[in-house]
Amino acid sequence: MAGFAQYGFLGVPVFFVISGFVIAYSAQGRTATGFAIARFSRIYPTFIICMSLTFLALLTMGPPLYSTSPAQWAANLLIAAPALGYPYMDGAYWSLVIEVVFYAWVAVLMAVGIFPRRLDLIILVWLGITFANELTIDAPVFEKLFLADDSGFFAVGLALHEIHRGRRDPKLYAILALSIGTAVFQSLHKLIRLGPHTGGSFDHVMVVVICLASIAVVFLATRLRRLPLPAGLVMAIGGLTYPLYLLHMQLGYVVLHLLAPAGGAWAVAAVVSGIAVVSWFVWRFVERPAQRWTKDMLASQAVSRGWPLSTKARAHVSSGLPRNTNRA
Repeated sequence: MAGFAQYGFLGVPVFFVISGFVIAYSAQGRTATGFAIARFSRIYPTFIICMSLTFLALLTMGPPLYSTSPAQWAANLLIAAPALGYPYMDGAYWSLVIEVVFYAWVAVLMAVGIFPRRLDLIILVWLGITFANELTIDAPVFEKLFLADDSGFFAVGLALHEIHRGRRDPKLYAILALSIGTAVFQSLHKLIRLGPHTGGSFDHVMVVVICLASIAVVFLATRLRRLPLPAGLVMAIGGLTYPLYLLHMQLGYVVLHLLAPAGGAWAVAAVVSGIAVVSWFVWRFVERPAQRWTKDMLASQAVSRGWPLSTKARAHVSSGLPRNTNRA
């Protein structure tokens, strides 16, 4: 399956399209403080839980092929563990770091009052910085700070959210086209780095087709108002995706290594289904209570300091009207 599966790397940047859409949606009606609390409580508690599960699996079942240490676990509490000189507990975490950087930029731009009010300008400046870096100095610090390898995908998601809100104008369509073009360029640019690991076997046309088709699927998904499926099933499928992302790779390798003598296809099926079940369990019984507790605790601290969490609450504060702190 390697010839087909090697194109799976495109799944991560396409997820960034979804992220751009969802984050723009999530920012509506919130202040920078409210947005930061919502994102932190959504991401961090589940990360700690799943990272710790992976740590325990590596510690107990990993040797001699896989190893870890309490110091690596502690460094991964930062999420960006390589900044402290330790590897990620799971190699998939690199994309979570990109997500966190994106959240940080959105929070900063919300704090200074230009997101989403000046979204067109934000996207144009961001893409301008991307091309200035990618086509000239290609500096790693700019790549990490401005997400120059994936900015086009986030920009597509932001533009799709504007369409979802009902905006229709030539300027937006031009920005969407520019963002899609940037995303395609970045997909092809990634092949330069992937070439040494794959023998340069990628079909460039296939990469472009997959990229465009994936963006089209995301766009069509934003046009759906409801699915002909039970609400509980949809919630469960959506809910287990984040724990599944955090658990699937390194933990999957450890378990697959233990099951490998039993047969390749059977072992793969067992690992995929098993980790999906564990992910559902984490979402259903651990993640949601942890998120609620974290969000309530941080929100109460923010409100006690007079930091409004919603734009409505901020308007009440500005006008001198009493506000409902529970709702804020």
